[in-house]
Amino acid sequence: MSEHTALAKGHEPGTSGPRRLIGRVKSDKMDKTVVVEVVRFKVDGMYKKYVRVRKRYKAHDEKNEYHVGDKVEIQEHRPLSKEKRFKVVRLVERGVRE
Repeated sequence: MSEHTALAKGHEPGTSGPRRLIGRVKSDKMDKTVVVEVVRFKVDGMYKKYVRVRKRYKAHDEKNEYHVGDKVEIQEHRPLSKEKRFKVVRLVERGVRE
């Protein structure tokens, strides 16, 4: 089996797969969609201090099983709607229920 046929079956070595991010569900009001907020820290260029950066992603939730407060892992996916480019892969931690 030559090297070229092995590369054609899987993804090429050295390239990463789809992005995976971990965040908290902030809204579950839409049907089959959750809004996930991902928090990361970056160093401010001028002050050299860590600054919290928050970004919200709309993610596909096929069975409407994730709710506000849940910590989930999302993965990049083909566009599912105008703003939805991620899907929920797994539940990391269940949120507190009232």
